[in-house]
This record gives sequence, structure tokens and C-alpha cells, in this order.
Amino acid sequence: MKIGITCYPTYGGSGVVATELGKALAKRGHFVHFISYALPMRLSGFQENIVYHEVEMANYPLFEFQLYTLALASKMVEVARYEKLDVFHCHYALPHATSAYLAKQILKDTDIKIITTLHGTDITLVGLEPSFLSIMKFSIEQSDGVTAVSRFLKEKTLTNYNINKDIEVIPNFIDVEKYRRDPATKFCSRCAPEGEKILMHTSNFRPVKRVADVVRIFNEVQKKIPSVLVLIGDGPDRSSCEMLCRELGIEKKVKFLGKQMELVPILSNADLFLMPSQSESFGLSALEAMACEVPVISSSVGGLPELQVHGETGFIAEIGDIDRMARYAVDLLSNPSKHKLFAAAARKRAVEFESSKIIPLYEKYYEKILGNNS
Repeated sequence: MKIGITCYPTYGGSGVVATELGKALAKRGHFVHFISYALPMRLSGFQENIVYHEVEMANYPLFEFQLYTLALASKMVEVARYEKLDVFHCHYALPHATSAYLAKQILKDTDIKIITTLHGTDITLVGLEPSFLSIMKFSIEQSDGVTAVSRFLKEKTLTNYNINKDIEVIPNFIDVEKYRRDPATKFCSRCAPEGEKILMHTSNFRPVKRVADVVRIFNEVQKKIPSVLVLIGDGPDRSSCEMLCRELGIEKKVKFLGKQMELVPILSNADLFLMPSQSESFGLSALEAMACEVPVISSSVGGLPELQVHGETGFIAEIGDIDRMARYAVDLLSNPSKHKLFAAAARKRAVEFESSKIIPLYEKYYEKILGNNS
């Protein structure tokens, strides 16, 4: 198949999943064309069967804001015509599915299909804005196929938008050969020179991730157990979290690493992963930690209960229940035998989302959409 993938290229779960999916499909013999305004973060190095097409943005004094939706649609038309694409696979509904719909109307002489994968905040936050509600519903319903990364997100989409559309649940995935604990890494000795326990969190530091709760949970844990906190990523809440660390007097125990491309050497040193999110459609960063044998303490939102097994791979608590999450953390970190069991269970659970099991589900869905609509 010839597949055009459009995603946000920046630091975030949807772009990561889209890029890893494209790379995996290319290895399986498909031809993959990425169409976006910048090179996807994880699309580094040459790989056979993958081509990147940049959406060029023209600046005109007449337009106060750049018209990315239209520019993307135009580039989609160009790539589809010259590369004979079979399908547009849009990750994140707005504006990608909208642009694909416009492109399809121009490409009426072809039989190209549109598959839209819903990832989370496109449904739970952005699309619910009154100015986007109608276009979101329209773009989803006009897609030939729609997938969601969790049962939670599927139900949320059907309920929020009153959509009469079949939605296939295909969960996120991970390469468990790449994401596995590597005890040879030296990060631990530098970050925790006195053998402190290492707690970690990875995100884009948006308010929905509640990174300040991570800091407050750690503050309670470090009062009882010698420990350090490692924060990976960057975003709008980073400065306020740095300020909070100084206010609490724990700034020397908290390491802000910023954005990182290679997570395995860092996660391989973690004792515990914290994810107290307000909304989480799946929890890809939690899955990455679990694959590296790191138990997870998370909130009970969205798709996290579909990934986590409470009392086995980690613990789940209500949003904002900092005290309970801190108690769970202290319980695990102070009980080596229990922690070992949880770490093994986390790895075992992560293997259930191995990419070799999930990628064929996408291939089967492509075939279904192309076959049923031909």
C-alpha cells in the first residue's frame, strides 16, 4: 500500500505514535509518505520506503494568520497525485482530517480514502470549543474510517459529538525490544550519587498533565525516603514547576532534563513513574516506562485504567489525590520485594502492546476500508 501520514511533528504522543507506525509499516514493505510542516521528531535517519513532504507556508500581508489547513490540503493533493496514494492516514482530527476532506474533494478522479486516528485532546479539549464543534463532527463523519487509541476515547467521541460512525479501537503500541531496561546505563550514578530512589515523569508540561502535582507528590515522598525527581520534557508549565521546587526547598533534588530523544537510558534508572494527569486518552509515556520495568502511579482518568492494572503494575488514584499517590509511592519504594514483583508485572503488561501485535491491526483496518469502499 501507499500511505500518506499526516501528524503533528512536535513532542507529543500523537506524533510519536504516527511516526513509529509509519516506520513499522515501511519495514513491512509499504510505501509511507509523511506530510507535515516539519520533520517529525522521531523520523531521523534514512529508512527505505519513507519519504517526507514539507508543507510550505507562504506569508502574505493580507493574511493575519497562516492558512495551514489549506496549505496542507494542497500538499496532500500534490503528493496523492504524484505518488498514487491509496489512503490518507490523519493523526489528530483537527486540522488534518479537515485538510484530507478538502484534498479528497479535489481528487474526485481517484478513489483515495481517509482514515482518522483520534488521540485525545483533539476530542476532549480542542474539538469541544464552540468554534470547532461543527467542523470536528463533520471531519470525523466524512472520514472513511476512524480509529481511537482507547475504549474511553471512542465512547467520549460518540457521546460528545453525537456521531453516527463506527470507531475501531486500536491501542497504542511499543517496540519492547527497544524499550527494555538496560542496567548498564550510567545515568543513575550521576543523578542519584548516594543511591537515592529515582522518580520520573515525562510529558509536554501542559496544564492537563498536572506536573505541579508530580512535584508535590515527590515532596511528600522525599520526606520519608531519600529520593530524587527527574522531569523529562518541556512546555508552558515548566517555569512554574521550577518556581514551585524553589518554594518547597527541593530544587536540588529535582532534575529538569528538557526534551530528550533517547528515553531508554533514562527510564532504565527509574524506580517509579508518576502520571497524575487530568486527562489521558491512553498513556504512552506510562507504557514506555512499564516496558522498562518501572511501576506507574497514575490518576484514574481516560484510558489509563485500560493500561494500568491497579495493585499489580502500579497504583491508580483519583485526580489531585496527592496524599494517596505519595503513600502508594512510599509503600512501593520501601518494600524491595513488592517493588520487584510490580516491576516484572509492568514489563509483562507492556509486552501485550508490542508493536508486532498492533501494527497488523492497522494493516487489516486499511484493507477493510479500501476493500469495503472500493
